[in-house]
Amino acid sequence: MRPQRKRRIDDTTPEARNVQCTLYRGMSEAEKLRLVFETYHAGKRLAVTGLRIRHPEAGPEEIERLWARQHLGDDLFDAAYGALSCE
Repeated sequence: MRPQRKRRIDDTTPEARNVQCTLYRGMSEAEKLRLVFETYHAGKRLAVTGLRIRHPEAGPEEIERLWARQHLGDDLFDAAYGALSCE
């Protein structure tokens, strides 16, 4: 019996996907990398905004640590920053 694959949510029409792929193919490696970094930073800004809403008393350093824990997970965060860094 084959394992079921997760269904991917896809709200992009085939025509739009073709345009998107054509645009990506026309980009240089540097442009693609810039797009990756911009997307990453936009995601981080959204996550940090959520942390600020949930922790209005937290200062910038604490928000950064909370984001790092959320981003890395507990085990990797503890290995990188020490187990008591966020407490």
